[in-house]
Order: sequence, then structure tokens, then C-alpha cells
Amino acid sequence: MKKLLAFCLIFIVFLFLGPLKSYAIEDPLTHANNKFGIHILFPSELQKASQLVNTNNGDWGYVVIPMQVGDKDLVKWQNFMNDCGKYHLIPIIRLATEGDYFNTQVWRKPDSADVLDFANFLNSLDWPTKNKYIIVFNEVNRGDEWGGAPNPTEYAQLLSYSVTVFKSRNPDFFIISAGMDNAAANANGAMNEYTYYEAMQQAVPGIFNQIDGMSSHSYPNPGFSSPPTATTRMSVGSFLYEEALLDGYSNKTLPVFITETGWSQSVVGEKTAADNLVTAYNSIWNDPHIVTVAPFLLNAGAGPFSQFSFLDTSGNPNDIFKEIAALPKIKGQPTINPQVLAAHTSIYTQKFPTESFHNTQFIASNITVSPEIKMLFKWLLQLPI
Repeated sequence: MKKLLAFCLIFIVFLFLGPLKSYAIEDPLTHANNKFGIHILFPSELQKASQLVNTNNGDWGYVVIPMQVGDKDLVKWQNFMNDCGKYHLIPIIRLATEGDYFNTQVWRKPDSADVLDFANFLNSLDWPTKNKYIIVFNEVNRGDEWGGAPNPTEYAQLLSYSVTVFKSRNPDFFIISAGMDNAAANANGAMNEYTYYEAMQQAVPGIFNQIDGMSSHSYPNPGFSSPPTATTRMSVGSFLYEEALLDGYSNKTLPVFITETGWSQSVVGEKTAADNLVTAYNSIWNDPHIVTVAPFLLNAGAGPFSQFSFLDTSGNPNDIFKEIAALPKIKGQPTINPQVLAAHTSIYTQKFPTESFHNTQFIASNITVSPEIKMLFKWLLQLPI
């Protein structure tokens, strides 16, 4: 009985030691928002990304970057967040697993342990902005992105779990559903995205009420080559059909994040790819529900994605980079984290609170404890007053 009384008294003391902080995501479309973004693969690309999305009066554009389950280096990713603050870039982290051990042609199917580990790690970082944007995996309507075979029931359940886990760590996490392959058919180990969305809703009714935004891969399909004026379900306007479907499954209009798009330069040519992006930005992507359009990819080098790259094989801006950089932009005004904005360096240069211990006395530099509370603790611990 005495231990129970002591526990209750300690709980009451801590309850009144100071005010509780309140957290919640904010709607990015209620602030001035620079919708220009870019998909990158490595943190070292941030400066070049800023030279693309924050030019011509722009500020606080977006970067999308994948994070694999085995890549949780605290120093690397805190420096990434600090550099996002330095270059005024809003990070969007896309969760990823790794190649399947038994089938290297596909990505391993994620599980709840992966999500929990991601949530704990990402919550340990100081982000540059209030909203902490998370995309829960990638093109899950393709079998090669989900362990060999798409499974909308499994993904809907994991997405719901992700919302719960991330927001239990910090309600500032802004959870975005995976972008889908808008050209996939119900064949060859894939599912049409609209069939997939319907199955998700059936598996977890109300799943689209739980998330905060939807990711769209509004590529100009078929063949990454349809004109920017096309408005079919497989075109750069596919986000409109996705949005209409998901709005019917929820009681809110989800903000749209176009986190992959772009024309194949090997099909239409570099200059046409650039002109088409400019046309789309100025027309169909000039939509009030779009938070960002982040084409794929800033720098592909000589790799398999070179047909989409904004830089040539020498790392220099090509026509696409130059035309997008020249477009007029606005100064985004997200709510920022001053601690990261001021850091710009490794987390280990930050000054942390210190504590001093001497026998049974405790003094914390950031807590003021009254003599009465000190006496109460000594009594509870049966120490001499």
C-alpha cells in the first residue's frame, strides 16, 4: 500500500512539473508552399537539389530520398537533416527494404518489425521542419516491389500499423501512402492500381481516413512518352483519378505528393522531355491539392535510370535541369525547427543539458525543483531530511 501511495505521489509531482507540449501535423497547403521538388538517391546531392528547386525566388522546395532498413547511420542521417535545414529543403523519406535474400530480382516484403525500427530511428532525428514526411514503401502494386506478388490486404494492414506506430512516437509524422505504378495491369505479377486501392479499402475499411497524404507516380504512360496534355488514367494526370477514388473512400481530401514522374529522354529526347515538364508544371500540375511535384531523378549517372536524369554523366545540368531551374517559384513558409536550421553540422556539435549527481542529490540544468518537492522525494525514498 505504501509503495502504491508513493508511486501515485511521484506521478502527480511530475504531472505538475511543467506544461505538456502539444504536437500535430499541419496542412502544408495552408502556408505559402514551393511545390518544386526532386527525387534524389544520396544525401550528397542536397546542394545541387537546392540549386534546382529553390532558384528564381524559390525557397523551401522538397527532396524525396529512399532509406533502406539497413542504412540507419545516426550521424549520416542527422547530418542529412541538418543539411536540409542549411539548404532550405523539406525532406520526404521513402521507406525501403532491400533485395530479397532468396530472390534478388525483387524487394523483400516489409513487416511490422521494419516499420517499428524505422519509426524509432526516424523519431530520434531532429528534422528541419515540423511535418516529418514519410512515404510507406514504393509501388506496392508491383510484385517485384512486394516480395514477388502484390498483396493489397497485407499492405493496407501494414499501412494502418505504420500510422499507429509513427504517430505514437510523434504526432508530427505525416504519413503518405505508397506511390503506385500507374501503368501496371492485372497480369504478370502486378495489379492495376485502382483495383489495388479498392482491395485495400475492403481489407481495412477507412484506411484512407488514417493517412495524411497520398503519393502519386504520375508518369506520362504508356512508355513514359505520352504528351503533357494527356489526361488518361496512365498519364501525368493520373493523380486526378487516384485522388477521386480515394476521396470516395474517406471523409477528407488528401494532399497529393507527386514523388515520381518524368519523360524518357531515350524515347522523346532531352529537349522535349524538358519542354513537356515545363508544360505540365504550368498546366495540369498547377492543381491546388498538389503539395509537391518531385520528378525522378536528379542524378542517375550512367546507371539504368539515366533516361530520366537531370544531370549528364559528368554531373553537369542538362536541358531539363536548366529549364526547371528557370521556372518562377515562390518562397515556401513551412514551420521550421530552429535547432536544425541553426546547426548545419554534426549532431555532436550541439550542446546538450548536463546533469550532476552527488550521493542522493539530483540537479538538472534544465529543471527547477522547489525545496518542498525535494523534501517530498526524500520522504518517499526514506532518506534523512
